[in-house]
Amino acid sequence: MPVASLRLLPLRRAAARWRLAPLALATALCLAFAPGARAQSLQELYEAARGYDASYQSARALLDSARYRVDQANALRLPTVGLGVSGSRSTSDTPTSRTLTNSTTTATSATLSGRQTLFNRANGVTISQAQKSLEVSAADFEAAEQDLIVRVAQAYFDVLAAQDTLATTRTSKAAISEQLASAKRNFEVGTATITDTREAQARFDLGTAQEVVAANDLQTKRIALDQLVGRNNVTPNQLAVPVALPATAPDNVIDWVGRADDEHPLVRKARLGFDVAQLETEKAKAGHLPTVDLTASYTRGKASTSGDARVTTLTGSSVVGFNQSGANNSTAIALTLNVPLFAGFATQNRVKETVALEDKARNDLEAARRGVAQGTRQAFFGVESGKAQVKALEAAESSSQLALEATQLGYRVGVRVNLDVLNAQTQLFTTRRDLAKARYDVLVGSLKLRQASGRLKPEDVAALNQLLAK
Repeated sequence: MPVASLRLLPLRRAAARWRLAPLALATALCLAFAPGARAQSLQELYEAARGYDASYQSARALLDSARYRVDQANALRLPTVGLGVSGSRSTSDTPTSRTLTNSTTTATSATLSGRQTLFNRANGVTISQAQKSLEVSAADFEAAEQDLIVRVAQAYFDVLAAQDTLATTRTSKAAISEQLASAKRNFEVGTATITDTREAQARFDLGTAQEVVAANDLQTKRIALDQLVGRNNVTPNQLAVPVALPATAPDNVIDWVGRADDEHPLVRKARLGFDVAQLETEKAKAGHLPTVDLTASYTRGKASTSGDARVTTLTGSSVVGFNQSGANNSTAIALTLNVPLFAGFATQNRVKETVALEDKARNDLEAARRGVAQGTRQAFFGVESGKAQVKALEAAESSSQLALEATQLGYRVGVRVNLDVLNAQTQLFTTRRDLAKARYDVLVGSLKLRQASGRLKPEDVAALNQLLAK
């Protein structure tokens, strides 16, 4: 075998070890933090968060309450029925010039009454507003669901990114440790200066500090994910290898903005708010309109009176007793027309107030549409930029690997110094760390793009879950 090939053989073996080291360390890291634990998928943790997250449950309760509020408003169309029961007992002494009457009267009655509104424009508007309010609560709930998806995905991939950072830091530290040992051996045999050893030692100490920071960051990210899903020691699945980032469909920002104007919960909520404001103006104008009610009542009663009367005459006095009782039944049906004539200009001023609030709601709608459009554009270009960055970092990783191998070879033959190797190592591992984070950012950014356009659904979680290792 040629001498050059013999010299390159150790380098090739070392390069192979360098390529396998990150994967091995990442696997060891996962096992160290979750011994014996089964890794959880994104879909599984999202379902857990739906049953645990307080903000999501609050939005769900608000939606349920809005349904009951609609039922309350619909009661304005239905009749009202009431039953009234009364009983009384009274005594009286009535003296006159010739008589003195003592009497006791007992009366009981029961009245069944009902009322049905035949025409009341304000009630009809109130019912329509309640239905719009239900749609507003549904939009709020949809926004809360989208927010939960993004928060779970962000926390999930934050943990993966922190794991990769720690694994990369430990791999870099191990490589620096080998370089430090090599520098010490070369110094002992007199082929290198003490400067190489001190430079390697400084890089090793810096790597130790970075490892501590990375380990703490991973622990913090794990706690955040655990708290979000209501579980302990959650272990996310890694991305499947090779990593295939999803395509952006449609790939035109105009299509995304157009869909956002129609589907985004904030735009729908603002549009419903404008509709409610218009109905409020209509309700205020209904203050000038008459109302018609149909009332009916049936009363069944009984009364009895007993007592005695002392009568005084010229020949003497006598006592006469009496006892009277009878039933009292009545039925009444009435059609009531109420026409407002003057209310101190309250109705006119209420109409002016609602017209001004209607104008405010119109401007709020326009502001919501502009804000959503701007957010959608930013999210779209952010995803496209992230994909371009991933491609660039993939190329940079390959180039950095080749540069490191060449630098190591130059160091062995004496044309490169130890600092060059350390710099090449740092560049490679930094690129790997940035590449992993850029991939996670693209995945989360794709969800944020769908959220910004109002198109994010729970089905998107299942689609993203397919990119994870099984």
